[in-house]
Amino acid sequence: MASSPKPLTETADAPRPTGANSPIPPITRSQDPFRWEGVDVHPYKETGDHFRSISRQTLFPGAYDLPVELRYFEIQDGGHSTLERHQHAHLVMVVQGHGQVLLRDAVAEFGPQDVVHIGPMTWHQFRANRGETVGFLCVVNQDRDRPQRPTDDDLTMLRTSPAVEEFIRA
Repeated sequence: MASSPKPLTETADAPRPTGANSPIPPITRSQDPFRWEGVDVHPYKETGDHFRSISRQTLFPGAYDLPVELRYFEIQDGGHSTLERHQHAHLVMVVQGHGQVLLRDAVAEFGPQDVVHIGPMTWHQFRANRGETVGFLCVVNQDRDRPQRPTDDDLTMLRTSPAVEEFIRA
């Protein structure tokens, strides 16, 4: 019989987050897959029509000497993230589902346990277009620049590849 996951806890001698008066609360997985107790599910972004059917959970907001955020994104079948780029890099690990990702000027397939490296100023977009929900963990710098959406000239350049033109949603 498998044992239940134990809550993650802060040890007594571990440093507290800078400026915090109390330790980070433990996070445990709830009974629902890909949901965590005490972690709210938020819209991917506050406003816009350049993404579809995607949510975000922040599992670790950055603390101690780890200036990173660990986030979980979930894209429902037929949904997609924003077509964007930014100065900061980030790292994605797929934990459920199959789909496709645009990286720069190529479209690639992904599935569970695949790791996607997104370098600075790389155009990227994730799509759940294989008939199932896609979920991925994303590690990103806590202090980062705002994403840039493509200009008309950028879209013209991206669309020179037939595969990319068919893939992107802007």
